[in-house]
Amino acid sequence: MQDWLWMTAADLGRGIGAGDIDPVALTDTYLAAIDAHPLSRRIYTVVTHDRARAEALAASARAQSGQRLGLLDGVPVSWKDLIDSAGIVTQAGTRLMDGRVPDVDGDVLRNATAAGLVCLGKTHLSEIAFSGLGYNPMMQTPPCVNDADAVPGGSSSGAAASVAFGLAAAAVGSDTGGSVRIPAAWNDLVGLKTTHGRLSLGGVVPLCLTFDTIGPLTRSVEDAAMMLSVMEGGKAPDLAGASLTGKRFAILDTIAMDDLRDAPAAAFNAAVQAMRDAGAVIDTIKFPDMHDAFAMAGDLYCADAYGCWKDRVEAAPDKMFAQILERVRAGRDVLAADYVAHWIKLNAIRDAYAQATAGYDAVISPSSAIMPPNLDRLNTDPDYYRVENLLALRNTRVGNLMGLASLTVPTATPSCGIMLNGGPGSEEKLLCLGAAVAAALA
Repeated sequence: MQDWLWMTAADLGRGIGAGDIDPVALTDTYLAAIDAHPLSRRIYTVVTHDRARAEALAASARAQSGQRLGLLDGVPVSWKDLIDSAGIVTQAGTRLMDGRVPDVDGDVLRNATAAGLVCLGKTHLSEIAFSGLGYNPMMQTPPCVNDADAVPGGSSSGAAASVAFGLAAAAVGSDTGGSVRIPAAWNDLVGLKTTHGRLSLGGVVPLCLTFDTIGPLTRSVEDAAMMLSVMEGGKAPDLAGASLTGKRFAILDTIAMDDLRDAPAAAFNAAVQAMRDAGAVIDTIKFPDMHDAFAMAGDLYCADAYGCWKDRVEAAPDKMFAQILERVRAGRDVLAADYVAHWIKLNAIRDAYAQATAGYDAVISPSSAIMPPNLDRLNTDPDYYRVENLLALRNTRVGNLMGLASLTVPTATPSCGIMLNGGPGSEEKLLCLGAAVAAALA
């Protein structure tokens, strides 16, 4: 049964369908692993034992009667603690929301439950989801699977750790500037940033409503495709026969390739060569307008975040980690006219980007320019925190600013991912490409 903890969600589902795995035994195996793990309190904010067992019993009955709801019916997963869960504390990693208990599940959790998934519990995150590092001194900082002295990436830090440490078959997080993809990359997982608006944000505590997205962190591209389908109540794409032969990719050589640390650079170059060996055609392109988009990003993100959080923040600023408080308050002085003008300009840049990349199946880059930063140094060196946080989120933020679908896939180098950006609404195509890339890098 311990082997179950490391299987993909899809393989677990196939095992349930074949009668080899009972959802109750599977869920109990995960719950026992969570309860016994020495780091579980740094990963889970709450473990929902009663809910998980009730959902597993229902899944088991369906399996025995031949009435399964889908491939993932009976598979246990974790949920980032900014997605509402009925009767369970949901506080977005901040003391500003201590004791907040929603009455109903968020839309994506409700859809997944309707598809038979088992809710194991809620996972820790960066405070109000406003950091790419996963460091949260006000609550808990989850571990990184590859470096006990480093942070795991954020803001979906506990989500990534729950899967990487064998304490969930898959996880659901959110991505506003890279918060699914960074922790996925640093913990050797697949992470999917969905197109803004594709998955419902109903019952999700907001950070920046104009950029927030929901996405899965998984052990395989197939799992990411299946998790997307159950959260939106749709059909997963068929990934069989995915190939790189003749597919055209562009390396974004504006911003995304600057100041790479040695390991991410080497891992990316090796991945690009493996893709070429598998038949991909890969060019290098520049897009100078990206500099203008990045110059506006601070105002856009911070103004949106302050608009969402100002009342709670100003009522109790002492409850916040100083670095997050500073970022949120940076939006206080952004003029409404400037904010509107920025969006007009950003939409024009998005149009230009779409034209510049129209001839390619996807645009690629290292998922992160850096490796997971040292936890102790983040705790003592504010400048180190600011520099590493911005570098961590730099490459992923391209996808958010341009309004794209985006996928990170592990490379052969621990904590180094390769990222594929596709056009808005291109998740199905992107997942097929990702499956082919993963096969080429295996």
